[in-house]
Amino acid sequence: MPKAIYLNMMVNDLTKAEAFFRALGIGFDDDFSDEQAIAIVISKNFYAMLHTKDSIARFSKKAFVANKQHSEVLISLQVDSREEVDELMQKALEAGATEHRVTEDHGFMYIRCFEDLDGHLWEPFWMGEEDEEDV
Repeated sequence: MPKAIYLNMMVNDLTKAEAFFRALGIGFDDDFSDEQAIAIVISKNFYAMLHTKDSIARFSKKAFVANKQHSEVLISLQVDSREEVDELMQKALEAGATEHRVTEDHGFMYIRCFEDLDGHLWEPFWMGEEDEEDV
């Protein structure tokens, strides 16, 4: 089994992307960051590498997208509570993200979705028992 996941994504402006994710409170791994790419730490074994167009082009003959018309993935992030979903969503909106779709509340699952500065879709969600906070 893999020890870690590194999601590689193209961004249009590395400086703006870094500022956006810093505003969300996400950590960075400076050992894997330079002027062409930065590593953000999503969790202990999950990282996103944000690349400039030239940097990511080294890894594939296919073109990568970072625009508002197309999306290559929907990145779902499970968090510990409904409140954490809302907090992350609020930070994203304040940092320049846009809400991608309406909030979904299924009782056992609470989902929101935002589009970052480059059009990538991020879906913070909580899943658990409806009365989990009473435990």
